[in-house]
Amino acid sequence: MTVYSGPVFDMAVNQFGVIANHLAIPMDERDRLLLPKRAITISCPIHRDDGSIAVYEGYRVQHHLTLGPTKGGTRFAPSVDIGEVAALAIWMSWKCALVGLPYGGAKGGITVDLSTISKRELEALSRRYMQEMIPFVGPHIDVMAPDMGTNEQVMAWFMDTYSMYQGRTVTEIVTGKPVSSGGTLGRREATGRGVAHLAKRVMNQLSINLNNATAVIQGFGNVGSYAALDLQRFGLKVIAVSDHTGALYDKAGLDIPGLMQHTAQHGSLAGYSNQLACDPATILTMPCDVLVPAAMERVIDAETAQNLKCRVLAEGANGPTTPEADLVLEKRQDEVFLIPDILCNSGGVVVSYFEWVQDLQQLFWEEEEVMRREYQILDRAFDTMAARAKADGISHRTAAMAIGVEKVRAAKTTRGLFP
Repeated sequence: MTVYSGPVFDMAVNQFGVIANHLAIPMDERDRLLLPKRAITISCPIHRDDGSIAVYEGYRVQHHLTLGPTKGGTRFAPSVDIGEVAALAIWMSWKCALVGLPYGGAKGGITVDLSTISKRELEALSRRYMQEMIPFVGPHIDVMAPDMGTNEQVMAWFMDTYSMYQGRTVTEIVTGKPVSSGGTLGRREATGRGVAHLAKRVMNQLSINLNNATAVIQGFGNVGSYAALDLQRFGLKVIAVSDHTGALYDKAGLDIPGLMQHTAQHGSLAGYSNQLACDPATILTMPCDVLVPAAMERVIDAETAQNLKCRVLAEGANGPTTPEADLVLEKRQDEVFLIPDILCNSGGVVVSYFEWVQDLQQLFWEEEEVMRREYQILDRAFDTMAARAKADGISHRTAAMAIGVEKVRAAKTTRGLFP
């Protein structure tokens, strides 16, 4: 029995069980590898604009600190609960180990519908959340980053709140900050760029002509929009995109810069075009060369996996594919090339690591240097995953997760069990 529950946590447990069986990890080692080191639940009371007081529940889960401080985003969404946060922290651990970062995984969040609060209330909630977390976080303990519902501004509020309590500016407490407040060039675009970079690499490997290729993006937030922008820059036609308000389709290719400008001004795709509107339920199974699920967890179930008509599945979101769907995709490996989430969307944490390093050193890099280093790390991790999958005759997800779990397990084994 654990305090964690829910479909997302169950999915993380299921995935770990598959990897643990594959690696023949003894049963008495499994809980130590899987269960989080620390989980914090807090209440965040704030004054509403009307003078009333509202209390929101917040969470932070730190999976392990064996390799260094924990690292992970902070999500503001109605769906946030302790089980979801724990699952995301676990996935972040395998992701950081896979790409070779000196971090354990963490995740945090507040259960809140952002459409119901003002900007002033958002600032108050953000600052209160960080204030409550101060005893449990630090530049060498747990470093926060943006996630769904948070952005550079929220990270700046986090950093300022922590700094006020320390009596000095501590830029390295969070990543994903504005460049003007100690952020790094290229962080905002990093996750989407990484998704597009790996998709392009796979397309070249499969001899797909980029100039005749098409892409579909589910989720047009930070990750999906920048992935779409780079894919279009590579020559692909982005024929369909969607978000929580609807979907758009144009076989000639959508105007991605125009869509990004619209969503920046209005907060969503809603109102962009009635003529281009299509059924969001059709997005995932549209014929295309590259499909990027960049929204929520568990959107591709077994039935959807069976009906996918893409050549490359580039997982921009965390956990978009259920374990049942993975079984289907394993049988379709010759038809659908999967780039698993813990590799595909790891560009964000890679560049967050660069930001943390730059803040600690107070020495900042040019954007070209950031991108070069990001792609170098992604390519190295891709090569390792592909070689492992081929050598062991396993799926890309199994290979990627096995590499991550092995690294964490090796570190725990060599450090031993204290006391």
